[in-house]
Amino acid sequence: MLARLLPALLLGAASVVCAASSPPPNIVFIIADDLGWADVAFHGGRAPTPHLDKLAREGLELGAHYVAPVCSPTRTGLMTGRCWSRFGVTTPTNERALPWDTVTLPRALKARGYDTALVGKWHLGSLPSQGPNHFGFDHSYGSLAGGVSPYGHKYKQGPFSQTWHRNEKLLDEPGHVTDLLAAEAVKWIEGRGAAPFFLYVPFTAVHLPIKEPAEWLARVPAAITGDVPRHYAACVMHLDDAVGRIVAALEKAGKRQNTLLVFTSDNGGSTVENNDRTYPSDDCPTGKLVGNNAPWRGEKGSLYEGGTRVPTIVSWPGRAKPGKVNTPVHITDWMPTFAALAGYRPERDLKWDGTDIGTLLTTHTPPPERTLYGVAPSFRAQAIRRGDWKFVVTAPAAANAKKKSAASPATEELFNLATDPTERNNLAASRPDILAQMRAHLAAASARDRDAVAKD
Repeated sequence: MLARLLPALLLGAASVVCAASSPPPNIVFIIADDLGWADVAFHGGRAPTPHLDKLAREGLELGAHYVAPVCSPTRTGLMTGRCWSRFGVTTPTNERALPWDTVTLPRALKARGYDTALVGKWHLGSLPSQGPNHFGFDHSYGSLAGGVSPYGHKYKQGPFSQTWHRNEKLLDEPGHVTDLLAAEAVKWIEGRGAAPFFLYVPFTAVHLPIKEPAEWLARVPAAITGDVPRHYAACVMHLDDAVGRIVAALEKAGKRQNTLLVFTSDNGGSTVENNDRTYPSDDCPTGKLVGNNAPWRGEKGSLYEGGTRVPTIVSWPGRAKPGKVNTPVHITDWMPTFAALAGYRPERDLKWDGTDIGTLLTTHTPPPERTLYGVAPSFRAQAIRRGDWKFVVTAPAAANAKKKSAASPATEELFNLATDPTERNNLAASRPDILAQMRAHLAAASARDRDAVAKD
């Protein structure tokens, strides 16, 4: 009962609102799953992505948008404006990630009269009683858990396998996961009235397992050969088409001009030798699969650029200034940005790590220099970026820790991304002055880790 009452209490007592100078924008936030930097055509990918290319060409590309290296942490950062490590969330989780009373992004927007919906993958609590409807979403549909099999919509094996739902009611329904999510998003847009809305669409594409319909495989360029590469390319193309369907629905509903649309990925592309066969049903192709993160170093799970720097587009006709900016921004920036655009101000300090980047979107004016912080799964590494400098600290490998003393040092890497964007030249030994500064910034950034761990 308390969990159900908290949203209303939060909206009534935990916030004050301020009048916006213009009608608040609708917000559509689309997240791909495990999409690599160069999986999209506008970054040189081999699979055609015409809808995303058009958004990038006509809109604003954020060339240095950082997320967590894996899925649930990125979603935590988006929903709260805080680094995932504040909640102790560093790995994909089926347990409830957030305290019940968390002022989430949809809760904040509901305080300003927004309709809210999640269509896609939640993965911040995989039971219906821990789902999106308990954290500010009026409507929810898709996977409560993580990536699902494309036709059976099951999540691996075990207690969370039955995860496909609509508003907490578990479902069995036919269809490919990408088509179902796109159709639900379109239907929800078509049902909007005059109220502003927040639509969050975390697709499961291109997360494993994948199996694409014949019609999409037939569209894959002939130059892409091999069963798995062709299914992967078809999955990227199918995702692109789904984004196009959402944009078309906004246009048809007359909502496009006042809608701020963001497209991004939850982490970098993955490198997998064989598809995870623990998913029930769906006879998916097996074999080596490599998400394309070129030219960056690293992959999903890593704090190097390939794991955390992802393709990101902002499309807001007449408001977001077209072009490309390489100012470093962070997944935690979206909550304070959207809150400001909606005219929402929290009554209490929500301890946001992110900052309002509204002026970056509209005029390309960057926010003041700050520290962007990230944590790898199980706290095995931490990283910060400040200006052109990046500092990565990796804990000793567990396999070697028993052979070393308790005082065994971590590995420190210092990179200047202006001159070494692919992180090949470790300057930790040659720049002790910068190293000392970055150590201090990292200590400050990590000081609040685990200060908001979920408690029953």
